[in-house]
Parts: sequence; structure tokens; C-alpha cells
Amino acid sequence: MRKQGVLLVNLGTPDSPSVSDVRKYLDEFLMDERVIDIPVINRTLLVKGIIVPFRGPKSAKVYKEVWSDKGSPLLYYSVRQQELLQERLGNDYYVELAMRYQSPSIESALERLKKKQVSNIKVIPLFPQYASASTGSVNQKIMEIVSKWPTIPDISFISSFHDNEGMLEVFAQNARKYDPENFDHILFSFHGLPERQLTKADDSGKYCLKAPDCCSRFNDANRMCYSAQSHDTARLLAEKLNIPKEKYTVCFQSRLGNSPWKKPYTSDVLKDLAAKGAKRLLVFSPAFVADCLETLYEIVVEYHEEFRALGGEKVQLVESLNDDPKWIEALEKMARGN
Repeated sequence: MRKQGVLLVNLGTPDSPSVSDVRKYLDEFLMDERVIDIPVINRTLLVKGIIVPFRGPKSAKVYKEVWSDKGSPLLYYSVRQQELLQERLGNDYYVELAMRYQSPSIESALERLKKKQVSNIKVIPLFPQYASASTGSVNQKIMEIVSKWPTIPDISFISSFHDNEGMLEVFAQNARKYDPENFDHILFSFHGLPERQLTKADDSGKYCLKAPDCCSRFNDANRMCYSAQSHDTARLLAEKLNIPKEKYTVCFQSRLGNSPWKKPYTSDVLKDLAAKGAKRLLVFSPAFVADCLETLYEIVVEYHEEFRALGGEKVQLVESLNDDPKWIEALEKMARGN
């Protein structure tokens, strides 16, 4: 009996925190037409002429802050998720891991599954909320590669799992360690996206950013909207933890460039809360299934320091899913189609 294939795909990480490796990573990442969705000539001038040369050394310093003896935390936890999922699925499955950018590549992971002659491939991009720049990019890359194979196996994609019960429970479990009631306010800080990418995801062209509070109401019109899914993830977590609506804020971090990105920005929310006298903040980052640069540095270091400079006392990160057994169980259910 032929075995089934599972492909886990995360965003990616430099091979090392050296300037050359970080520049190589940024170049591949930012040259993706779904990440910076502007004409290729403009994108090339921006990325190769400005961002990579000047941002590379700065980003390398930040990567060194989160690098450990285990290497990149994102890669370490992604490998752990692959290994533990393989254990749970057993001998009827082959589980491979890939990164959209850098190593291990999607092409090499697919080749390994191809050589094992799997009967089908279940693709699980490790992004809870769908975005064209993340899940969409992964799915497009896989289809481009497989379309050139002489024989194409059955392939299925999980486009989002923003409301996955297992994922939600692990985040809630991690938050309970800190007792949310001991904090003045709760932030659900998601990775940011340009507003133009949100409007492009609105196939009707009539809803996104036009209907009042469109993102705060999850429905058929916005079910594939990154912002709407993010708000829904936050709502579900708040309900699970009995956090009243007035005590939490959904916000967005990691913006790039001068074009409008989805608001409110996390930095602006920190300023507003500090001005209102808040001292202790509990911060979730539910766009990531593994701790990485955006959680371990942006939140733990940058936002904590920024908040303290504004008069606050503490920004506490709720750890990501990492290698928690309940998260691996949730991945198993996705892989099996349960």
C-alpha cells in the first residue's frame, strides 16, 4: 500500500545570522511578487537597490539576538513539528518540511515525496490566517513545481486554520500561565499587511475596507480576508479566556515602506495604552505557530523597551505553539483530514 505524503511549509529563515546569508534570505523573500506586489522593475530597484543592501546588516544584528546553539528558533521548532508529527502519523505517512524561502526548499521536499511514490500530498502551510503573501505564495510555488512533473499525484491544500480548536487551546493554555486578569490590557498582535493586499483578496471589490468595521464581523464575504480571520482568531481566544471585548485590542506589526498598512499599528496601540496609564500588557502573536524573530525580538525586546520608555512596566509575550503535544495532535488531525 502506497503511503501518503504530508508537506509542512513555513516562511523561512537565513541559513545563519551573517550579513551575507541575511541578505540572501531578504532578497529571495522580498522579490516574491506576492510579498511586494508592485511591478517587477520597481520591486527590483527597491529590494536589490535599497532594502537588501541597507537593511541586511541591521537585520543580521537582530537575527544574532534570537539565534541560539540550536540555530534559528523558527527552523528548530519547525523541524520538531515535522519529527513529532511523523511519530504521531506512523508508517502510513511520509512527512516533509520545507521553507518558502531558503532551506529546506519546497522543491527539494517535493522531490523527496516524489521519490517515495506517495499516493497523495497534503500541503499544510504553517500560517493560521490566509494571506496571499504567505499561504498564497506557498501554494503557487508548489503548483508551479508540480505542474512540470510527468505524473502529478493528488494534492490538497489547507488554506487556513485560523479557528482550529487545538491551536486555540494551546495559545489559551500558554496564556493561563500568566493569568490574563493580572494585566491591564491584552494585545493580539498579528503580522501586518499592506491595505492593497487586503482589498485584492476581496473578489467582490465592494466589501473590504468599505463596510463599517468589516474586519470585525466574520462572514462569507470576508472569509478569506487575512484581517477578518485575524479578528476572528482574537475573538475566539478572548472567549476561551473570558477576556471582555473592552480589555483587548487587535493590532498589526512589522510594516515596511510608506504605503498604508492595516491599522492599528502595534506601536501606536502601545503609545495609546501608556498614555491611558496601562502598566502591564499581555501580548499574543497568533499569526505564528513557532516563536521567531517577530515574537522573540519584536515583542519581547523592542515592544517591551518601547513600552517602558513610555512609562509602562511590562510587555509579556504569550509563547507560540512550538512543539506542544496538543499542537502536534492538531496537526495530525489536519493531516488525516479529521
